[in-house]
Amino acid sequence: MIKSAEEFKRLRESEVPEEYHRAAHEEAEIIIWNEVLEKYPELSLWVAQNKTVPLEILEKLAYHLDSNVRYMVASKRKISESLMMILATDKDESVRHALACNGKVTEIVLNLLVNDSWQPVRERAADKLQALTRR
Repeated sequence: MIKSAEEFKRLRESEVPEEYHRAAHEEAEIIIWNEVLEKYPELSLWVAQNKTVPLEILEKLAYHLDSNVRYMVASKRKISESLMMILATDKDESVRHALACNGKVTEIVLNLLVNDSWQPVRERAADKLQALTRR
């Protein structure tokens, strides 16, 4: 378990594969994730990439200024439908596309995305909706 913001930063910046792996896969308490985001905002993308990051932190990151961070959140299979609804209206088309490609995107969200302003998002959402109706 990651015990501090400083530990996460050290692990993430390490060139030792085992340590780098820990930064991507180990849990931390919510207070630690919040501390990382506060002290080291440049590590926000890496927080979003962590496999165990709690939904509460992903909800915060869904509003991040950096579209790469929001893209990573949209790619997470564990996000809630309410969070998907927020990301479905993101100003960045790559975020909306990541959501359309998400393996757990819901039918309700896909129905929004089929009317997206960007063709690749519309097409992906339509393909996934069609696949859902064939089941």
